[in-house]
Amino acid sequence: MENLKIAVIPGDGIGPEVITEGIKVLEKAAELDGRIQFEFTQFPWGCEYYLEHGRMMDEDGIDRLRDFDAIFLGAVGYPGVPDHISLWDLLLRIRKEFDQYVNIRPIQLLNGAPCPLKGGNKEKIDMLFIRENSEGEYSGAGDWLFKGKPEEVVLQTGVFSRKGTERIIRYAFETAKEAGKTVTSISKANALNYSMVFWDEVFEEVSKDYPEIQTYSYLVDAAAMHMITDPERFEVVVTSNLFGDILTDVGAALAGGMGLAAGANINPERKYPSMFEPVHGSAPDIAGKGIANPLATVWSASQMFDFFGYSDIGEKLLQAIEILLEEKEVLTQDLGGIATTSEVGDRVAQILKGLF
Repeated sequence: MENLKIAVIPGDGIGPEVITEGIKVLEKAAELDGRIQFEFTQFPWGCEYYLEHGRMMDEDGIDRLRDFDAIFLGAVGYPGVPDHISLWDLLLRIRKEFDQYVNIRPIQLLNGAPCPLKGGNKEKIDMLFIRENSEGEYSGAGDWLFKGKPEEVVLQTGVFSRKGTERIIRYAFETAKEAGKTVTSISKANALNYSMVFWDEVFEEVSKDYPEIQTYSYLVDAAAMHMITDPERFEVVVTSNLFGDILTDVGAALAGGMGLAAGANINPERKYPSMFEPVHGSAPDIAGKGIANPLATVWSASQMFDFFGYSDIGEKLLQAIEILLEEKEVLTQDLGGIATTSEVGDRVAQILKGLF
């Protein structure tokens, strides 16, 4: 039996509530399958920790996380702590320190999930976003000149290296090759005449190594429109850090809302731990009420199983989510139900028993 060591950072707001259900489902699936077991270690890092200690995590936090097989994150951010501190000092720091340069966000409409599009269905909305996760617009490079003076100037620099750009595009092609799907690149070369021209050139270069794969390339504004008017044209999508961040929220709206939005931050070489998280944020307005939707966290647990080579278990978790959505009996308020967070987790675990 394989033993997997998981670092758990429940974080802020609804994070502790949804991560509890994610752990519940991970343990139940592992128990039913019998091939693996999890060892969870929790860390109390986040905004509450920052208000007490002046930092988002222990000084040796990165070193402590290094020996884990994966990280399971609830949410980061809470009123009283500026977003640029909570984001940069914990979430983005972990991504960068552990070279989690691949961000995987499934945009997949499951049966039973609400969709704002007329005629939207499972066949039309099934795309996988591969987002560059280590540089680009989130590199933290720039300058703030003459602060507070009339001539004040702010420079925000996007960093696009050949290594970083090529490896994420190649990862997307390898993913599409394995799945037998197309690859779509999203950029904005008509306006960003250095970074996105470079991106398009690298995409064209890498595509020559995969002549069997059909490719498409759209400007980000056109892509946003096509996601609404013709979502089925997208299969595997590769894009920059910023564009991926924005467009996957559009995708989340298409696929049932933020309560179903999962994400994985991957270090493909497995030199460092990868991190799995729901991407709905900390939702402080409903924190502590027991009404947060834990399904995005369950979906990110499914991604964890996929990453560790147990895609059959990961698929069963998605089946369990879909069955629950189709039943429409145990749903949280955001999906039109009255169930509590723990009741949804319990029902997913119960459904899993019938799938093994």
